[in-house]
Amino acid sequence: MGIVAWILLGLIAGAIAKALMPGRDPGGIIITMIIGVFGALLGGWLGKVFLHVHSLNGFFHLSTWIAAIVGSFILLALHRLFTGNRG
Repeated sequence: MGIVAWILLGLIAGAIAKALMPGRDPGGIIITMIIGVFGALLGGWLGKVFLHVHSLNGFFHLSTWIAAIVGSFILLALHRLFTGNRG
């Protein structure tokens, strides 16, 4: 996948992860995109290590989206755990 596809996948996966885990987040769209892109990488790595599958097959494969959303969900939970409500 190209860099534009990774950014688009990350943005959408991060937004889906935020929708699944509602609440206030410290950060805007840029943080969502960063969490989504790294979440896609984390999800792909977890799929390889624990399930022995290549989960990042391409932009339109369901396994790519599931891995990206699960990874984004994990990173969003960690982000909320470490940043909390510092306001």
